[in-house]
Formats: sequence, C-alpha cells, structure tokens
Amino acid sequence: MKEYFTIGEVSKLFKVKIATLRYYDEIGLLRPEFIDEKNNYRYYSTQQFERLNSIKYLRALDLPISEIKDFFNYREIDTLVEMLKKQKDEVAKKKRELEIIETKILRRLLQIEDAVSTTLDKISEVKLPEMRVAYLRHEYVIGDDIELPITELRNSYGINEEIFLGKIGVSISVSNLSANNFDKYSSVFMVLEEGDQIAPSSVIIPERDYLRIRFKGTHMDAAAYYKKLLTHMKKYNYELIDDSIEITLIDYGITNDKNKYVTEILLPYTRT
Repeated sequence: MKEYFTIGEVSKLFKVKIATLRYYDEIGLLRPEFIDEKNNYRYYSTQQFERLNSIKYLRALDLPISEIKDFFNYREIDTLVEMLKKQKDEVAKKKRELEIIETKILRRLLQIEDAVSTTLDKISEVKLPEMRVAYLRHEYVIGDDIELPITELRNSYGINEEIFLGKIGVSISVSNLSANNFDKYSSVFMVLEEGDQIAPSSVIIPERDYLRIRFKGTHMDAAAYYKKLLTHMKKYNYELIDDSIEITLIDYGITNDKNKYVTEILLPYTRT
C-alpha cells in the first residue's frame, strides 16, 4: 500500500489547489511529512489525510485560517465546540441576509413586470401603503446629476449598493405644482425597504390615496403629465395634499431602449 504522496497527487485526491497546499505549508497549518532534498518535492503521508480532511471541513464552514490554526495548536473539544457555535451564528446571520436579498429581488421583479405590462397615459386612483423614505437633498433642477448624492447616501448609511434594488425618486413641492413650475424638484429621495439601514433623515409617508399616471419617458418628459393630472384634479374636485412622488420604473439601468422607459407620477389627494 502506498504510504507517501506528492503534492500533486494530494491535490488531485482532495481537490485542493497546489498553491493552497503550499500556503498551508508556509503558515504551518499542514506541513509535508518530508521534502526530498534532491528535487525539493513535497511528500505527504496517509496519516496527514485526516488533518487535511478536517481543514477542508472547517474551511467549508467558512472558518478563518487563523482560528483553524489555533484549533490544531491547542486541540480541545471545548475549542472546537466554541468555534462551531460561533460559525453557526454567522451562518444564521447570512441566512437572514440572503432572505432579505431574495425578498428584494422578488419585489423588484414584480415592479418590473408591473411596469412592463402597465397601461400608459391613463389616470387612475390607487391606494398605497406607508413608505419610509430617506431624503437626499433639495432643489434638484432637471438636468442635474443625482447619481453622486445617491451614492453618498448609500455609503453614509451602509446601504449595500450591489443589492439595493430599491426605488429612487424626486418630488415637486405643492407650491411649485400650484404655480405650474415643473422643472424644479424639492427633493431627491430613496424608498427604504426591509433590510436597509434606517437613515436619520428618513420620514414615513402614511398610507393614502393617489392619482397616478405612467408614461413613456423619464423626468425630462414629465411636465405634460403633471399638467394632465392637475387638470384632472381641478375638473373632479380633488385636493392636492402633499408633494408629488415621481419614480422612473424602467430606465437606462434596465434597458438601452429609451422607448421602453416608464416613469410614474403620484399626486396624493383628498376629495373635496
């Protein structure tokens, strides 16, 4: 029966990269049984296979190399139990994070499907649940770049940009809407969702009724649709009660085809 194996053979047997085995040797985690002085080949004994299996198991649990080294240096049952308990907590934390990400992805898919299938240029009444919103800045004029302040806010409050997938929008104040001034926005905001860090500047928009219109285009095309909504409000005795909410549901972040862009305007109202 073969007793010694080269580093290449061990690499194939255990599906561990040669570079990884060399690294384990360098840090003293798994040294070869001996090194041939003639050709500098590393040889491992079968007695070391159990240790390598243990290392693979602990690495599969995502335990840091430093903790694995400590375990082998001071091998005790209590040490391993504490390591596994700690890692169990880490796994539970990651599981919760993945569940939040899954919820965000599902919500985003539903939003995209809804935007793609929506009827455009039609005014409708909708009731929306409360939203927690983080305001970014004021006096945004059409054409201003909003990407930098959005990125700064995400960084400031620990919102993971890679998995944010939330809604970014702008608002026009009641006073500007009443004055038919549609090129100056009073705020840029971010709708916060489950799992997002709650910003100190965030506010809760309560559940309420809105007049909604969706149209092909972006904020640059919104003025005509504000006029249409306000004309409808006046005709049917609606009262505007707060700033608008304007969100581009489909834009350059999703498609290169500008003809597929969809923007939504919401005007909160009460009936008089």
